[in-house]
Amino acid sequence: MSETMNCHIDVIATTISGSVSDWGKVKRIVPLFAGLGMTDVSLFEADSHAAAREKARELLLSGSRTIISAGGSGTFANILEGCYDSGCDLSGLRLGFLRKGSADLIGKTLGMPDEIEAAIDVFVHAIRDNRVVPCDVLLASSDSGDVRPRHFIGYGGAEIFGEIPYFTENRFIKYYKGLLGQLFGDIGPFFVGTNLAVLSRIPRRLRGRKTRWEISVDDALVSEGYFQAMIIVNGDLGPDLPFARSEPLGSGCFHLFAFRDMGFFNLYRQLKHAFDATIMDDPERWGFESFRIMKNLELRPATDDIFPVNVDGSTMNCEGSVRFEISDTIQLLSRQG
Repeated sequence: MSETMNCHIDVIATTISGSVSDWGKVKRIVPLFAGLGMTDVSLFEADSHAAAREKARELLLSGSRTIISAGGSGTFANILEGCYDSGCDLSGLRLGFLRKGSADLIGKTLGMPDEIEAAIDVFVHAIRDNRVVPCDVLLASSDSGDVRPRHFIGYGGAEIFGEIPYFTENRFIKYYKGLLGQLFGDIGPFFVGTNLAVLSRIPRRLRGRKTRWEISVDDALVSEGYFQAMIIVNGDLGPDLPFARSEPLGSGCFHLFAFRDMGFFNLYRQLKHAFDATIMDDPERWGFESFRIMKNLELRPATDDIFPVNVDGSTMNCEGSVRFEISDTIQLLSRQG
């Protein structure tokens, strides 16, 4: 048996991610690995994202270099953050994404099946053959001294996209997410969260409250005005977020897509055309702006209020401005390496 087949694998699973059927996947992980010849596998169940982050930190400090996240995007983001908390050199780290959550776009992009048996088979071959893809890690930081910088992979955003995690990430709501995921698939809770975020804006709109933004790319002001949503991605995340088409996750750049405020009743039309990708055919008509960022991106609202930013499905409360840049590149286990 090869050395890679004998490598130690650590799996961190959150206990309340994904649909109802996803909740039963956890206990099957170790036996399925063993059935395919990989017996040196440890499973750690975490009851919260904070616990998953701390376990990742502990594992890195103890020498672990192959870690699989079993959860959604929030679980993965916190495990990634825990790896950075360790202070270890991450050049030899291989991270995997076992899909067990909502809007797990990175897992889909890496070619990971939703069925647990097929997923474990992909992991075994990826680990054995060292099938990995490089992926840029984005770092979000705020002017506020009370907010720690956050590492993330995948997507982020502000305005509506900054408000979505409020409706998708508290513990009570995770139970309805599980039911929605069972009924409508793993992207269902994401769209429910989007709709709730949109509806929550109605009282503010009636009071005439809107925020003016300045967008700076690579230290130059490139746009300003009122926006309904801003979406940040570090590459092609597939048909569920069809914007940065054919852009590898490790390209060395990332993207911002912004929807200008064209009025509340046009918002759903903008989103519809965004998610079926037809907005690319006539971006000016739908107030759609796109920017390719090589060094840094700064979003600055004309307000002194704290504002929420989405970092791969979790909330980061910012003040003054928020800045994004590529901080590192890590290796992700993939169906195609």
